[in-house]
Amino acid sequence: MGITLPIIYQLWYGFGMTYYDDIYERAVDNHYLFTTEDAAVEGIPVIELVKLASRGRLERLGNGVYRLSRHVPAESDPYAVAVARVGKEAFLYGESVIALLGLAPTNPDRIYVATPRRVRKALPPSIVLVKQAVPERLAAYDGIPSQRAADAIASCRTSMMDERLREAAERGREEGYITASEGDALEEAMGW
Repeated sequence: MGITLPIIYQLWYGFGMTYYDDIYERAVDNHYLFTTEDAAVEGIPVIELVKLASRGRLERLGNGVYRLSRHVPAESDPYAVAVARVGKEAFLYGESVIALLGLAPTNPDRIYVATPRRVRKALPPSIVLVKQAVPERLAAYDGIPSQRAADAIASCRTSMMDERLREAAERGREEGYITASEGDALEEAMGW
């Protein structure tokens, strides 16, 4: 004979699971991340995120950014978290795109994120903000909004050695991140 809960608890438990299920469905395709903006789209009250975090089902990563407590880590997670923490219209920029794609050695201590908006959130020192308009064409590498590989290489002209940038361009062509026409335009722009 099973234990039956009063109807009010059955309803409460049912709604709580439904919210978590909705969060899970959206987060699993986004590096296990879920934001308060996602909650608004899904019709989930923000207080439910706070409750799930206090119960240990979600982990709070920053202002309005949560991750499922049980997740499969990936090498690209820090980049996805950095873009999510900066917020709407943010995208991975410059050296960080090169690092994410593994095209050339870069400084792993910093993640460059560009955004056209002013960001007032407290961010860790590892996230470097770049004020940049959203380009006409963005790429999504591993599901992370990013500057296109050729544009990222060009934007690192003053911060990386020329031979590393040339290596990154060659590798980007080999791995299909840079098309032949983009590669030719990049070579011309960089003076190689």
